[in-house]
Amino acid sequence: MPSPVRVRFAPSPTGFLHVGGLRTALYNYLFAKHHHGKFVLRIEDTDQSRMVEGAVENLIETLHWAGIDFDEGPGKGGEFGPYVQSQRLTIYHEHVKKLVQQGNAYHCFCSPQRLDEVRQRQIAMKLSPSYDRTCRDLPPSEVERRRTAGETSVVRMKVPLTGEMTFDDMIRGKVTIAYKVLDDQVILKSDGFPTYHLAVVVDDHLMKISHVIRGEEWLPSTPKHIILYRYFGWDVPLYAHLPLLLNPDKSKLSKRQGDVAVEEYRAKGYLKEAIVNFVAFLGWNPGDERELFSVEQLVEAFTIERVGKSGAVFNIEKLNWLNFQHLRMKSDNEVLQMLKDYLAQRPTKTRTSFDDKYLLGVIAAMRERATFVREFVEKSPYFLEPPSEYDPSVAKKRWKQETPALLKSYVEALSRYPEPGKEEFEAALKSTAEAAKKSPGDMIHPLRLAVSGVGSGPGLYDILTLLGKEETIRRIMRAIEKLA
Repeated sequence: MPSPVRVRFAPSPTGFLHVGGLRTALYNYLFAKHHHGKFVLRIEDTDQSRMVEGAVENLIETLHWAGIDFDEGPGKGGEFGPYVQSQRLTIYHEHVKKLVQQGNAYHCFCSPQRLDEVRQRQIAMKLSPSYDRTCRDLPPSEVERRRTAGETSVVRMKVPLTGEMTFDDMIRGKVTIAYKVLDDQVILKSDGFPTYHLAVVVDDHLMKISHVIRGEEWLPSTPKHIILYRYFGWDVPLYAHLPLLLNPDKSKLSKRQGDVAVEEYRAKGYLKEAIVNFVAFLGWNPGDERELFSVEQLVEAFTIERVGKSGAVFNIEKLNWLNFQHLRMKSDNEVLQMLKDYLAQRPTKTRTSFDDKYLLGVIAAMRERATFVREFVEKSPYFLEPPSEYDPSVAKKRWKQETPALLKSYVEALSRYPEPGKEEFEAALKSTAEAAKKSPGDMIHPLRLAVSGVGSGPGLYDILTLLGKEETIRRIMRAIEKLA
């Protein structure tokens, strides 16, 4: 293991943080912390046309929310900055100049139109499109003449024309790629910005990155990067390419089949602990039966050796299960604060405020039924406001001709208790049913409908106790009026 361990997450600020990006960031973070190393955030913004305003700030905020804090990067500094590529152009130009002088790179003057024509011809001939290397061996005098004349050019690296490259991947083992399938990659664009391929190599070297942990989509580019390392005479970092993220149908995870941005899941109320736990298992496992992990536990358990090669399926049911489990593990006071925050964001309803004791009662009643904090409200709105309508299928089955009289008798029975608790609510119902020669079930179901508007939920007496005597009676009388 190279020491010290230094890894990086280097996203492009082109929008929201994809769950695949979060996994890459998380694995780098866990690897660094497990080996007492450093985790670097670097912003790769060399493609200025794809920049999205506010994306960098959103990215950093999302990582912070998830508990993935970087040691060096924008806003934190570090001895290897700047950590934004658009601020490092002079550095890249110096290295490109060196490659050209060594004969390892060359200026290409081919126009986009010519390149497109070459591409179309190759496609028609059923060949893999690639640059035909027209400018690769231009005499230096011609290159200088054309540049002096103001002709637009890019700089391409020279890829060996024959042979192959074999390198070790920490996840995939030995990988061999023939040079003939590699293009003479553009490393400096006509606008003066480097491409990813040059910038990533220069930055990883200058920032002393020891391990490059990134997505599988970058695996075919790795030989190009290693070639550049060799041209510069630099040590090559260790590589680990993470498996693809897949939809349940085994297609590549994409927006077409569901949400892919971390912010979308966050907005839906998923807990950060559940998301991080879930994302950690998209390709990695601890080697035992454990499924619930905190970030600290993941740091202790994580090793690259337990990351698999095959694609990882994004199973939303598993994420929901994890959210339920992590919500259950939170204390009542933690859930209370989250519920209060959620209620504060809702439009004003009939009751505008609830005391903590009441909300803690709602939480206790709904603990085993709520996967999300919002479901304390969505699955039991009757705790926050009286029902405005009643489930017609339940009313048809449970609301009988004698129901209004039975419920009025129940109200009379309740009046004998100044402040009834759970036992008194139940005793009043049983005595009312007994006096009317009915079974308790003849009253329980219509009473639940009257106070909640639905036919299922927590225990009826738990609901009545929370609502209290006056609110219970008020709802019963309103239901009698509406359903009679």
